[in-house]
Amino acid sequence: MTRPIIGIIGNSYLIEGSYPVHAGGQMNSDAVAQVADCIPMIVPTDPRFFSVQELLDTCDGFLLTGGRPNVHPEEYGHEPTEAHGTFDRSRDAVSLPLVRACVERGQPFLGVCRGFQEVNVALGGTLHPEIRDLPGRENHRMPPDGTIEEKFALRHTVKFTEGGVFHRLLGEAEVMTNTLHGQGIIDPGRGVVIDGYAPDGTPEAIYVEDAPGFTLSVQWHPEYNAAADPVSRALFGAFGQAARDWAAGRVAPVRRSA
Repeated sequence: MTRPIIGIIGNSYLIEGSYPVHAGGQMNSDAVAQVADCIPMIVPTDPRFFSVQELLDTCDGFLLTGGRPNVHPEEYGHEPTEAHGTFDRSRDAVSLPLVRACVERGQPFLGVCRGFQEVNVALGGTLHPEIRDLPGRENHRMPPDGTIEEKFALRHTVKFTEGGVFHRLLGEAEVMTNTLHGQGIIDPGRGVVIDGYAPDGTPEAIYVEDAPGFTLSVQWHPEYNAAADPVSRALFGAFGQAARDWAAGRVAPVRRSA
């Protein structure tokens, strides 16, 4: 059987400040191809190009990637401020209804960083524009200087619910992760279960309760060094299996997404 196709949600960029492109990080493609054992396909996130239904019919699962632009706060009923950063309304217009459709259908997705935040917003949750400004919170942003290895280095622990979805999947109640984000969950969306926290109380791992498919999402970046990192291998391996099950028509309802 042909390997499942994973739609990698792309981001918009300007090359040399003038040439517009849709692109995805090579780390994402590497993780999908080498660890999930699926075919990576970058999705140009602009609703002019396709309908959500066409995306669902084309791909077997979706990797909701990180990205510099944030979900527009109007999507969760907040007024935009300078702290909210830059936005990509075209990506919002694709990814948010896509998440809702996948949850309803049981079609698998894995959310990463911005993708983690998209899942929460798509289901009615809210975000804080700059969690390092909250009392007792740490700075979770990417270090401004250093090599790629230094920027994506493991920096803090994430503790999971004892016996919960992530604990069962990863076989550990606490793991080390990298951290490269500025925003974070305030209120979880409908059915969104926060299953893991950073030491300062920042939500780091979620799933959608009672969803019929794979809905795991993380605030960190497991795509980095995915083949060598045991946490990343487990996440992408389970995601790939969920995509194979979907492609083969073997999707079975489960009480809690795993």
